Amino acid sequence: EVQLVESGGGLVQPGGSLRLSCAASGFTFGSYAMSWGRQAPGKGPEWVSTISSGGITTNVANSVKGRFTVSRDNAKNTLYLQMNLLRPEDTAVYYCTKGWGIDGDRGQGTQVTVSS
Repeated sequence: EVQLVESGGGLVQPGGSLRLSCAASGFTFGSYAMSWGRQAPGKGPEWVSTISSGGITTNVANSVKGRFTVSRDNAKNTLYLQMNLLRPEDTAVYYCTKGWGIDGDRGQGTQVTVSS
């Protein structure tokens, strides 16, 4: 059974940073691309970033380019999202998914709130 557990969210002031983690189990983590998505209150899901299985290729949405960085540690079965220069519009539940998009198996998410 695929299990994805996100952590690291919280309340942060505009301009601040957070590092999200996603612990994966139940599948061969290092064989799959992984993605981050987010969903803000009253809005639909939004793709944020994807990283290839080996970590060589990464893609990020234009809305977070230059501020968010995706990475992974296949030895620890863990996916990360480093978020810098956070803005109020980044407020959302962030979740990780197995695969290239955000439609597959996903975790329960972690809340990120950017507010002064």
